[in-house]
Amino acid sequence: MKNLISILDLSVEEIDELIATADDIIANPKKYSEKCHGQKMATLFFEPSTRTRLSFEAAMYELGGNVLGFSEANSSSASKGESVADTVKVVSYYADIITMRHPKEGAPLVASMNASVPIINAGDGGHNHPTQTLTDLLTIKREMGRFDNLTIGLCGDLKFGRTVHSLVQAMMRYNNVKFVMISPDELKIPEYLKQELIDAGVEFAETTDLEKAMPELDILYMTRVQRERFFNEADYIRLKDSYILTSEKLAAAKPDMRVLHPLPRVNEISLDVDDDIRAAYFRQACNGKFIRMALILKLLGVE
Repeated sequence: MKNLISILDLSVEEIDELIATADDIIANPKKYSEKCHGQKMATLFFEPSTRTRLSFEAAMYELGGNVLGFSEANSSSASKGESVADTVKVVSYYADIITMRHPKEGAPLVASMNASVPIINAGDGGHNHPTQTLTDLLTIKREMGRFDNLTIGLCGDLKFGRTVHSLVQAMMRYNNVKFVMISPDELKIPEYLKQELIDAGVEFAETTDLEKAMPELDILYMTRVQRERFFNEADYIRLKDSYILTSEKLAAAKPDMRVLHPLPRVNEISLDVDDDIRAAYFRQACNGKFIRMALILKLLGVE
């Protein structure tokens, strides 16, 4: 049985296979409409989510399956003190696959050690968000046509942004990929991730200046400064508006550059950017459903 806890659980070949399946689902949706008939997915969301939870549910329904679960810890037995291990042992009797989001890093890994069905990590604290990374990868491939020879700018909260951590780990496995890390000093990428890049010989630069970096980028990955990861409200207020992408700033970008964002957006991308062909974040959200359909099929062993 296979789980997806980290993007590194998947080889480059497996990622390519998932993307190929997602592309086929987009082209031939009817072919897949009953692939999971009679199977159930449990969504165990101990932390709020809109896109991730709904796209997983939409994915399972469009495969002909069913969904059960909860959308916040307060509506589960966790509010009574039940452990993650006990929750997933029981839910394994009711569902064929479990999707789980949890505020504590490592909780989905604990779940995978105790469940008797596949576990998908739908985000654990500031650590990992592998299905968002698969969404990002499908979007990059469909928008740019390649993974190699790209300069990727990562902007905003690079310290707590789990989507950033997972995307870096995924993309550093491809050829001639360069990263430009754009953030305030307080929100720079963690040292462990910097060391991984150095050990792999991957080129990266750190800057606080988005406009200076803009002309060289093929991808600009915007993130919000996450209030829920801060211990100090004053620090959040001071940093939350550090980078706001506007049409004026985008004028210096390449014509075929693409702007990605895992969403939700707060105010880090102005509304006037939405109509620019380079703004790919809503297409990216749509892609999330298709790549999750491909992942569900893979983990359930459906041909």
